[in-house]
Amino acid sequence: MAIEITARERKTQGTGPARRMRRVGRVPGVVYGGDKSPVNLELDQKDLYLNLRNEKFHASILTLDIGGAKEQVLLRSVSMHPFRPQVQHIDFQRVSKDRKIHMKVPLHFVNAEKSPGVKEQGGVVNHVLNELDIVCFPDDLPEFVEVDLGGLAVGKSLHVRELSLPKGVELSLHKDEDPVVATVVVPALITEEEEAAQAAAAVAAADVPTTEQAAAPKEGEAPAEGAAGKPGEKAAPKAGAEKAPAEKADKKDKK
Repeated sequence: MAIEITARERKTQGTGPARRMRRVGRVPGVVYGGDKSPVNLELDQKDLYLNLRNEKFHASILTLDIGGAKEQVLLRSVSMHPFRPQVQHIDFQRVSKDRKIHMKVPLHFVNAEKSPGVKEQGGVVNHVLNELDIVCFPDDLPEFVEVDLGGLAVGKSLHVRELSLPKGVELSLHKDEDPVVATVVVPALITEEEEAAQAAAAVAAADVPTTEQAAAPKEGEAPAEGAAGKPGEKAAPKAGAEKAPAEKADKKDKK
């Protein structure tokens, strides 16, 4: 069933009128393309926000009703508020049945639980792509492209060119381009013993004193050479330091 959107032509333009429009629950927009001139639109915020939550709304031919005149359009661009659930602006493009369109359609993954990589080898599916670029006529536009993962084993990948596309649908790729759609990998598991060993190693490393935090000498032991004593205490003299004054005194007596 086609999705229909009701809009009315917007006469005012600019930042000020658009801001006032949003305050009363309306959304500024535009429709362009085809053999007609662009038309500025005004749409209902609540209805538009609900439609945007529908996956089909993003990859389907929509019916745009502008004051009773209906056109076939595609959703091309949506601007959302940075943190509020509010649509700031929306763009639609007119479509013609005799012209191909370029679209992104969602991928639906099936039979993952039946694949050898998941069922027999304990792997998990890694979705690399969630949508696909395609080219087709409007009447051939699919709501989604199905991806069968039933034959995927651990370490194997499914590429875009291996997908079964609906009739009339072509891939939008460069000549040698063939990106990965999905793969099955074995999750990295850490055992309880490994976690305990990592925790013990971290504690042991924290207990090792650095040069600036050298352990204090025990009672009766001499401090390490070059180590400072307690505040207010003089450093112990080096060996031979006391002999120099005594030798000078002996020389004076002989004279």
